[in-house]
Amino acid sequence: MIRPANPADVPVILDFIQQLADYEKLRDACHATEAALAATLFGLRPYAEALIAEDASGPVGFALFFHNYSTFLAKPGIYLEDLFVIPAARGAGHGKALLQALARLAVTRGCGRLEWSVLDWNAPSIAFYKSLGAEPQDEWTIFRLTGDALLHCSEGSSNSKV
Repeated sequence: MIRPANPADVPVILDFIQQLADYEKLRDACHATEAALAATLFGLRPYAEALIAEDASGPVGFALFFHNYSTFLAKPGIYLEDLFVIPAARGAGHGKALLQALARLAVTRGCGRLEWSVLDWNAPSIAFYKSLGAEPQDEWTIFRLTGDALLHCSEGSSNSKV
């Protein structure tokens, strides 16, 4: 079963995020807390949404997503930030059910696309996504500002002389 997350799910969502960070070998980069998730998912201005996958034992996975916008399509889209299913529940269709639920949500909301990123080394996930008809977008390179670089850019300063 797939259902929308609610504030009581925050501890489970954090646990899933931490398990995903372990899987991706990025635990040192994971600074999420229950308080931060509660504020950003269920606070006065929610920045993202989540779906929870459950079986008879309880929550087994989640998908965390938010809206983006395509100027070329002049339509909103859905960006899937994280998809995770606990190892013991993999292969039972929960990941596929989460993606199908997101696709239905995108269609219902008039979105022009559903997109996400995957680490290059994550062959099982890449194969799974391709099996659903997803196509890699190799022509794009992701750029990111974080930490001091983000702060310097916001202040109008940078290391660049361009």
